[in-house]
Amino acid sequence: MSDGPVYTFRRLHPADVALLKALNAMFAAAFEDPDNYAGAIPRDDYLAALLGKTHFIAVVALAGETVVGGLTAYVLEKFEQERREVYIYDLAVLEVHRRRRIATGLIGALRAIAAALGAYVIYVQADLEDAPAIALYASLGTRESVLHCDIAVDDETP
Repeated sequence: MSDGPVYTFRRLHPADVALLKALNAMFAAAFEDPDNYAGAIPRDDYLAALLGKTHFIAVVALAGETVVGGLTAYVLEKFEQERREVYIYDLAVLEVHRRRRIATGLIGALRAIAAALGAYVIYVQADLEDAPAIALYASLGTRESVLHCDIAVDDETP
């Protein structure tokens, strides 16, 4: 007797463009943000090239062949020491699959990837209003209070 679906975690590679598109659609649904995630989907060759880059990581959580969660992350090469940091850019799980340790599994998969890349830390930001995300991330690491500022690239203010 089963308690629900069995989830598997998989890092995406250049041949996994269809899964990356499914991850993007899942983000659009989970974040309720179709404009950003489904409004201008890149070409397949762009996505395959992105999946082949060493600085981009995409991991999906699958229930069978269906993407039910995932994360994207970027590897940052440091200059002050020969080491890397990994930044989780997006992480989401479809609402009907939440509270099943999928996000923890995704971060576990990323930890293994980060270790293989020689990274010394994974970091992530969470909105102050997102108590579940803050609780998850704090349970897995050290919580820091920082201020995030967006600087527009087309603003002429010095």
